[in-house]
Amino acid sequence: MKILMLIPYLPYPPSEGGQLRSYKLIKLLSQHHDITLVCFSRQHNTPQQINHMRQFCKKIIVIERGQTWTIPNILRTGLSPYPFLISIYYSSQTKKILETELRDQKYDLIHAEMFYTLPYLPKNHTPTILVEQTIMSRNFGHYIDTQKKFWLKPFMWIDVAKIHFWEKYFWQKVDRVVAVSKEDAAVISHMVPGIQVDIVPNGVGEDVSNLPKALHYNHHVLYMGNYKWIDNWEAANILATQVFPLIKAKIPDATLTIAGQFPTPDVKSLANRQLDISVLELKENDFAGVVNAYKRSGLLVAPMYAPGGTRLKILAAMAAMIPVVTTPIGAEGYDAVNGESILTGQTPTDIAARAIEVFQDQALYKKIAQNARVLVDTKFSWEPIAKKLESIYEQIVTSQPRI
Repeated sequence: MKILMLIPYLPYPPSEGGQLRSYKLIKLLSQHHDITLVCFSRQHNTPQQINHMRQFCKKIIVIERGQTWTIPNILRTGLSPYPFLISIYYSSQTKKILETELRDQKYDLIHAEMFYTLPYLPKNHTPTILVEQTIMSRNFGHYIDTQKKFWLKPFMWIDVAKIHFWEKYFWQKVDRVVAVSKEDAAVISHMVPGIQVDIVPNGVGEDVSNLPKALHYNHHVLYMGNYKWIDNWEAANILATQVFPLIKAKIPDATLTIAGQFPTPDVKSLANRQLDISVLELKENDFAGVVNAYKRSGLLVAPMYAPGGTRLKILAAMAAMIPVVTTPIGAEGYDAVNGESILTGQTPTDIAARAIEVFQDQALYKKIAQNARVLVDTKFSWEPIAKKLESIYEQIVTSQPRI
């Protein structure tokens, strides 16, 4: 099958959840299909990173995405029906490039990641699948609820209303919508009654998929994230300022590492020698550093309140046999059972209590770690996930052509 894959980032290096998902699926799908990758690069991407993808893709078209916060992007958002999330991907050349590609090449399928890539796709008759890794209107709606600059909220709500409109618009335009969790699928079905939504979940990262099945109980707490994303800022702050001090009061030798890529100045300021809190900045291609951070840790604590997202940090911890303590929202998408393969708490106090409980009960620690590893090994390996996606491709391509 000849596939044009349109995604809003360069998949390599896979330093965040969306990149990892795209990277693993392209790598597997390329064994049976010819993939043309159309992606938006960032200023920090290098020619070597682009060239890495050439071993999997028949053709790569890279469109440079400029800086986010620019006057043209802000004006474009204010003067157009599109939200800021779409405006930042604007390029006068994008639609022309895609129009030429679709005219000159015969594609069996277009695979688009995230609705905000679709406004720049010209009108065509190629079957199209849209994969929503998260529902952005819910994600940004949560951010507005926690926004302290009240004067910004009216403008932000207008933007979220635009996101909400265009999400629904494109869900109804494409041939098939795919979500990564049953929770997200339920939200999409509620927003667009009668729509068919398939679920193709995430898998565990290849760097932690083959770790030995060994417990490494200790009192070191870890949070892992890519701090380009607002939900990771929020979780790290809640963990360092509200959750971990309660853990430390009961477990005096407990330590915390906030690790990941692109930590903001606010995240870096969470380091606190007195409380044994450190911030570990990892380069986006430092895969060994990510694995070592998991292997050194005894518990992943993720006080996540923003809905959606790939949540691959939680799968990685499960694969590394590190018990996970998170919120009910953080546990979405994995079929993990509270008290069996994961521990959940609603408030920061609840989360701290569950962390203390698992530290003080090594039998519980062992049960959670072992059950989580079984869950990952049986349900979240990439090969069957890729096969499920391929089956959806076949259904779309062999079905009645669009009029």
